[in-house]
Amino acid sequence: MKVIKTPQASCDAAMVRCDITPPVGIYHRMWGAALHDRATGVHRPLLATLLWMQPRLESQGNPTILLSLDHCILDRQELHNIRQSIHRATGAAYENILVTLTHTHGAGWMSRTRSELPGGELLGPYLDDLAEKMGQLGLEAQSKVQPVSIVYGTGRCDLAAHRDYYDQEQKHFVCGLNPQGPADDTLLLAKITDRSGATLGTLVNYACHPTSLAWDNTLISPDWVGATRQIIEQNQGGLCLFLQGASGDLGPREGFVGDPQVADRNGRQVGFAALSALCSLPSPLTEYRYTGPVVSGTRIGTWRHEPLCEDSARKLQHWHWESLVVQLPYRHDLPTIEQTTLEREQWLARESQARQDNDEKQLRDARAQVEQRTRQLTRLQNLLPGRCYPLEVHLGIVGDAIWVFVPGELYQVFQRTLRERFASRPIFVTTLTNDWQPGYIPPASSYGYEIYQEVIAAMAPGCLEILTESLWRRLQALVDGSD
Repeated sequence: MKVIKTPQASCDAAMVRCDITPPVGIYHRMWGAALHDRATGVHRPLLATLLWMQPRLESQGNPTILLSLDHCILDRQELHNIRQSIHRATGAAYENILVTLTHTHGAGWMSRTRSELPGGELLGPYLDDLAEKMGQLGLEAQSKVQPVSIVYGTGRCDLAAHRDYYDQEQKHFVCGLNPQGPADDTLLLAKITDRSGATLGTLVNYACHPTSLAWDNTLISPDWVGATRQIIEQNQGGLCLFLQGASGDLGPREGFVGDPQVADRNGRQVGFAALSALCSLPSPLTEYRYTGPVVSGTRIGTWRHEPLCEDSARKLQHWHWESLVVQLPYRHDLPTIEQTTLEREQWLARESQARQDNDEKQLRDARAQVEQRTRQLTRLQNLLPGRCYPLEVHLGIVGDAIWVFVPGELYQVFQRTLRERFASRPIFVTTLTNDWQPGYIPPASSYGYEIYQEVIAAMAPGCLEILTESLWRRLQALVDGSD
């Protein structure tokens, strides 16, 4: 091998950001075990970061707008309102607007269905303002579009750990650190620069639940993602946009605490790992070429970064986006809305009794059980009618890289399989895009063990495998056509 090629792309783009931190006092409870309802302060601000991308030539296609929000989950209607706002403000096609969530559990549950709870009166006004802000953010990005180069890179970070742990004493699985379980440590990066070489932004794609902070935390927080962005932006300049990978069975090694310093420490770990990989990236539109021996104390083999030839540079402008709907069957043993409603009422009664008895342990347990049934009702009510769920996936090829955006929460094996099958190309796998339904999609091998993600999954065993194979076949056809 005499040439080492770095994956790259050329297009037009802009990155912009605004603060979307909710007001202190807003409904904040995200955890069943939490005893608080309102946020008492702010650890770090929540941010919205928007990347506007479009092909160098209009004839190649339409713009794709990628918006990353520091929220855990948002109702389908709220995501629709945000996309509509950007569409109205910019004229960009609605179907090309991708809204994804960092999945921080420190942001609180932002749903109008919680408006009657303490702090819930602030939810509606906040969500209305959020949609309006995103339209203006899209308009700002549209006005700043310029030619850019993208250089893709890969790093490694071991913050993420497997989180399906079997408790031998209790004889059941818990959701927590499994030191012996497999964990994808892939850290995928993209550095975006303008024609002068200045950094406009960095993309970080990593799979790890932002669950450093849990029920004891009462502060609004982006969790570890906030410190990661800060580290990268201070060193590289520009903005950092985070994309949550397939993290259904992955979480931080140290988590479920109330101490914000743990979240910051976790974030710095990812940030410094990303910086290590970013520092190794070459200048855009170059390749690393062997240039022959130089006689010194011995014969030294020399390599040099050289400009790409015109044909290779032109291929980096490849641009293709499309959506694909994959039909995923529901599991046959889904609980009913009636059954779940009855169970919720029973636990509400126990919660009331525990409050009267001033029994904190029973109160915490009862509130957790009520919360579980409330969320289950939300999932059941949001499933689309029929025997299958029509999962809409967005696929893109930008230069040398493949981009995959999916709703819901998928296990790590999804991204590992795709990356193994397309080993020569970077693949950005981003979950929780344009919808958090249908929730978790675990592999068939994890069903039947009462693992949390499987217990609450609406999809039948084998759905993750159906999705993986469907996307692999379509991506293979797209890659074959672009080579």
